[in-house]
Amino acid sequence: MATVTAAQRRAEQRRAYDAYLAECPTRQLLDRISDKWVSLVLTALATGPRRYSELRRIIAGVSEKMLTQTLRTLERDGLVSRAVTVSVPVRVDYALTPLGTSLLPLMTSIKEWAESHIEEVERARTAYDTDQD
Repeated sequence: MATVTAAQRRAEQRRAYDAYLAECPTRQLLDRISDKWVSLVLTALATGPRRYSELRRIIAGVSEKMLTQTLRTLERDGLVSRAVTVSVPVRVDYALTPLGTSLLPLMTSIKEWAESHIEEVERARTAYDTDQD
């Protein structure tokens, strides 16, 4: 039986995409999709393509810079597509790709869970903060 070095084991684990390893690319993806703006953009696109201005209206509190950054990274990751229609003014629509659509049920569930459990979380926070004083 051949001996496997620690470096070989790490290399093997990287090939297996273990998000617990710091250098694993899946960790970057998990970081991206756990961002609040990403989850809100993806769920806002659930009903179909939307223009940038519609997304800004729907997602209260997002700055233009953050929405633009989020849309660009989602497009780069293949989760959102950007369609430009030449007109006056130019029309740009954002939509979920098939890959983005496959992630949507998870994001929608997390959003709905947060909305339905926030009162319990707030009670737990209050109790924790009271105990810390």
